[in-house]
Amino acid sequence: MKNSNLIITGARIVTPLGRTARKGKDMNELFDEYGSIEITEGKITYVGHDRPHLPEGYQVIHADGKVVLPGFVDSHTHLVFGGFRPDEFIWRLNGDTYMSILQRGGGILSTVKATREASPSSLRNKTEWFIHTMSQMGVTTVEGKSGYGLDRDTELKQLEVMQSINFDPIRKVDIVPTFLGAHAVPTEYKGREDDYIDFLIREMLPLIKQRMLAENCDIFCERGVFTVEQSRRLLRAAQEMGFGVKIHADEIVSFGGSELAGELHALSADHLLHASDAGIRALADNDVVATLLPLTAFTLREPYARGREMIDSGCAVALATDLNPGSCCSGSIPLTFALACIYMHLTVAEAITAMTLNGAAAVNRADTIGSIEVGKQGDLVMLDADTPNVMPYYTGMNAVERTIKGGRVVSHRE
Repeated sequence: MKNSNLIITGARIVTPLGRTARKGKDMNELFDEYGSIEITEGKITYVGHDRPHLPEGYQVIHADGKVVLPGFVDSHTHLVFGGFRPDEFIWRLNGDTYMSILQRGGGILSTVKATREASPSSLRNKTEWFIHTMSQMGVTTVEGKSGYGLDRDTELKQLEVMQSINFDPIRKVDIVPTFLGAHAVPTEYKGREDDYIDFLIREMLPLIKQRMLAENCDIFCERGVFTVEQSRRLLRAAQEMGFGVKIHADEIVSFGGSELAGELHALSADHLLHASDAGIRALADNDVVATLLPLTAFTLREPYARGREMIDSGCAVALATDLNPGSCCSGSIPLTFALACIYMHLTVAEAITAMTLNGAAAVNRADTIGSIEVGKQGDLVMLDADTPNVMPYYTGMNAVERTIKGGRVVSHRE
């Protein structure tokens, strides 16, 4: 990425600290002091008291007491897809369930058809629009999943779109690519789910690894989709090939996905609306990030994941939007913060940790992003406020004034 030298003075610097996820009560501990941040060639080189003399060759921003946070990490999205599904949203409002829509050929399979037919350029244009919008809300890193191809060529097409955006030297957001070929059972494999898992292990994982198209592998472990044993088999194979592993777990029913995530020491288990007490303990005991997606619960009118209980049980909790064309066509960071604090009972400090350092850990990037510390990437968010409490208080409204990526101001609201 093309980098800039930047100094922010007079800022209220609010950040978690560390290079691993923060768990339990430690999520509520933030560095909160006034001072300066210096970014040199894209990396943070100084955090501390304002200095009387500033070096030459740096852009200078006078924060005047405004809050500066680490760039937000949206660690669970499906942002590369063809088509939209607004009709299904209305069906759900009229009482249809997520699984009933899927079983009648809608849901994921509807988007699979549209994505298979979409050109790479149309997919990239839509993805870049999402990224531009995310950047305005303070996102500097986003996880992007495939999973709307469910065949060789379309899965590769989705991942290649993400790769092409990451190759842009002046990109606004880094994409962490995740292979989610096991997002649903494709029509051509219906009744032969084990054969489809074999195909993913035998053909897709080695090809994706060879082409360096994804860092992680994910699966939808859920009743009516993929079993715990099928999930275990795919994710173990992925780990053996060097992928990080993530799991869509316990979204619709309590199904054992959280327990499997603990067994495999996964990077994260995501959704968790119906995670069992044993599953929560497994996540806490095995340092698996519990990635919670309150926007999805909101749009599906489902009970929220037990975020407060998870933190009190010693879990590392992350927050993400779950932007996707079906169950949650929203990437709203402001609403995610508000729902987490209002309905899942996170403190503002915990929500900040969840959207920064713990989100970074959920995509295996906590050593380089997620906090404002010397040596980390210069990814920052400046709020148009002198307190971080505006994040849930401005309910659904954007409090971000500037987004800074690698020392470059990539979004600035006048």
